[in-house]
Amino acid sequence: MSEDERQIRELIRHWVIAVHGGDLATVLAGHTEDLVVFDVPPPYDGVRGIEKYQRIWPPFFDWQASGAKFELVALEVTAGIEVAFAHALLRCGTPDELAANPDNRLRLTFGLRKESGRWFIAHEHHSFPHE
Repeated sequence: MSEDERQIRELIRHWVIAVHGGDLATVLAGHTEDLVVFDVPPPYDGVRGIEKYQRIWPPFFDWQASGAKFELVALEVTAGIEVAFAHALLRCGTPDELAANPDNRLRLTFGLRKESGRWFIAHEHHSFPHE
């Protein structure tokens, strides 16, 4: 594993832990100011910019406080010199949702840029399979 891949894996793992813990400051850290996010809930044309990205998390944290899981299952990383992408699968749901559909996975894709020797998430795409 390359050093770049290791750094990206660490960045994403920390992000997952922060999301599950409701730690907004750490969720935001490691993202670019011009971030673009396509999330499961609307808006359908995505969220652009770190300030708007910050606003999507409180409702998710409230839902997650009901006992929902946000657990990394798989992570693949492909890193170039200045850009990289990663895709991940997570168990994301309440205990009842996961019991009813234990194989359902949240699918995440990340686009990353290397700036001043450090990796930053510039794009996120979150989706669930459509039943």
